[in-house]
Amino acid sequence: MHSTTAAVERVFREEYGRLIASLVRRFGDIDLAEEAAGEALVLALEKWPASGVPPNPGGWLTTTAGNRAIDRIRRERQRDAKHQAALMQYDDSPHEHLGPVEDDRLRLLFTCCHPALAPEARVALTLRLLGGLTVAEIAQAFLVPEPTMGQRITRAKQKIAAANVPYRVPEAHDLPERLGGVLTVLFLVFNEGYLASGAGDPVRAELTGEAIRLTRILRELLPQEPEVAGLLGLLLLTEARREARVRHGQLVPLAEQDRAGWDRALIAEGHDLVRECLAINRPGRYQILAAINAVHTDAPAVADTDWSQVVALYDQLTQLDPSPIVALNRAVAVAELDGPKVALTLIERLPLTGYHAWHAARADMLRRLGRTAEAKESYDAAIAATQNSAERAYLSRKRGELV
Repeated sequence: MHSTTAAVERVFREEYGRLIASLVRRFGDIDLAEEAAGEALVLALEKWPASGVPPNPGGWLTTTAGNRAIDRIRRERQRDAKHQAALMQYDDSPHEHLGPVEDDRLRLLFTCCHPALAPEARVALTLRLLGGLTVAEIAQAFLVPEPTMGQRITRAKQKIAAANVPYRVPEAHDLPERLGGVLTVLFLVFNEGYLASGAGDPVRAELTGEAIRLTRILRELLPQEPEVAGLLGLLLLTEARREARVRHGQLVPLAEQDRAGWDRALIAEGHDLVRECLAINRPGRYQILAAINAVHTDAPAVADTDWSQVVALYDQLTQLDPSPIVALNRAVAVAELDGPKVALTLIERLPLTGYHAWHAARADMLRRLGRTAEAKESYDAAIAATQNSAERAYLSRKRGELV
């Protein structure tokens, strides 16, 4: 019984995004889709332990949820004409044009990431509708109360309805602009899992896993888009180092990581994607970030890293994304080529005094220059600016080593 229940829950999580997307396309109502999917899960939990998991569980859930949605529409006579029309007219005949790619999940992903929604709402809604996470799980991941997250998601769905946000993939000429917003959301979801911004667990593998899974879906649906391949390569190459990144509750920087603990299968897949992007030769932000990570994961030890190539890639990235964050990361790489004095000059020019990584990088350069008192002050500022427990532990250790 327990194993069957676990199997039902696993199948439901895997099929949730496809199921919700199909129901939203059919009935035009996110709330109705979620309610019907929930009822289908309850029925599966009742029936499958006795009858076994069906050969096509996704199809079973889709049919059952569709029937439940129709039953609900029939019961609720106050539903608007749109739902009545969906009930009366839905069949397998050709439907209206819904964008250049015919996949319900991709349409739902672009709906969740519509520019009309606030950035934090896009992330939450994507995790809820396509990732299948509960409101409680999303609230815990972003360290906000569950009612707050529930209100955030509810407002996002209301905004979709009120603003008549289209349920479709943008047309080909609009796709590059809109695709960037989707990739940003997936990247933010991954980063929140890889180095959590708040207190609690320093790393949240469920979020990095969801981001990779959704990016894989996007990659399947848009195989010709190099930035999608670049983002997937970046996430895989970063995820490959996750197990070596925290030890005994402390963050382990790249130079100190046990490279034998890196996931070589993920690294190989990531390198293949980077090579594919290089062959296409249409560089973008995520492709360059993936290439930087490929250089790091290609080196058997930090001393073998081709830092000149890393700096050259950051120079290229700066042309596309001249942000202070990119400049900070470039400065850290410059330190390995030209020394900490040159890097410190670059770092101190940046308007990032509220950013913990700026203080941490500055502290490291000051430490390497022997300016101990100033380094201690910078470590204190970095510790005060982050809530991540593993990062705080690492920074505290580095400060404690100063004499």
